[in-house]
Amino acid sequence: MVTAKLYIEGGGDSKDLVPRFREAWSEFFKSAGLGGHMPKIVRGGGRDRTFGRFTIAIANPRPKTVPLLLVDSEDPIKTGPSVWQHLKARDGWNKPSGASENDAFLMVQAMETWFLADRDTLRNYFGAQFAENALRQWPELEAVPKQTVFDALDRATARCQKGYAKGKVSFELLARVDPARVEAACPHAKALLDRLKSL
Repeated sequence: MVTAKLYIEGGGDSKDLVPRFREAWSEFFKSAGLGGHMPKIVRGGGRDRTFGRFTIAIANPRPKTVPLLLVDSEDPIKTGPSVWQHLKARDGWNKPSGASENDAFLMVQAMETWFLADRDTLRNYFGAQFAENALRQWPELEAVPKQTVFDALDRATARCQKGYAKGKVSFELLARVDPARVEAACPHAKALLDRLKSL
């Protein structure tokens, strides 16, 4: 049986966040029904460091292990180009020798975009003071600029007991969001889940 080793951007610098990062992603993938297809999750840290770790894994293949990369797109995805074309244009990253077109995936334009796909979870998590009207009904979530997503979450949670923040809050949300809603609203998330299920 083949197992994916998924190198994911983020995780913060605090040691306290390391287990939260892994637990949150594990819960998300479990909720997505991956079951026997659960990837081994690797906290990549910073963006360039994550790519570097993935590149090393590709250069040193292990039996029955498929290294995969997951990073924020940061910017809009132009119609047509592959993930690797986007990463080359934005970050100057070349597809490593030995990697395939199906080994790199994007959170478009950031992980927080996925949260907007499941407003029930946002309401339940942040409580009665959550100002949902601060979140527009965007027809295409992946087209919403990253900063717009962050600004909307800040406004929506400004009066809540705890506002939106990277780290503990973001990982608690990731563990709770409905992957079915995320993949329905975010085609790049669906591509990742489809790839993991195919292994």
